[in-house]
Amino acid sequence: MVPNYELTNAANNGIPKLMITAIVIYKLPSTIDRADCQRHFEKITKNFRDVPGLIRKQFIWNESGDAGGVYLWENLAAARAFYSGPWLNGIIERYNAYPKITYFDTMAMTDNTTNEIKIFDEQKNK
Repeated sequence: MVPNYELTNAANNGIPKLMITAIVIYKLPSTIDRADCQRHFEKITKNFRDVPGLIRKQFIWNESGDAGGVYLWENLAAARAFYSGPWLNGIIERYNAYPKITYFDTMAMTDNTTNEIKIFDEQKNK
């Protein structure tokens, strides 16, 4: 079960706050296969439990040798702070590559684990 995050406040009249989705992709060295990647992801999942502003992370891999994550953040500042710190240095050291990071405004969300649909309206949050 996903923790229940409080996404609303009195200042925005109960409208959920706009969140940020970041998709991070990096190329794995050819020596790292799916099983190696899976083992590494399993080892590091707990490291993301207390990252400030991070709501959720999905660890991803594909057969082309790309890996990374899909992150849901409380705000852009939290995401940028995380990606510019020790995390970035670790990716570069481990994989000898810079990640491609793309930020998106999260405008709506369907969560089938909680049976919720949320609409995030930036105009109403001002």
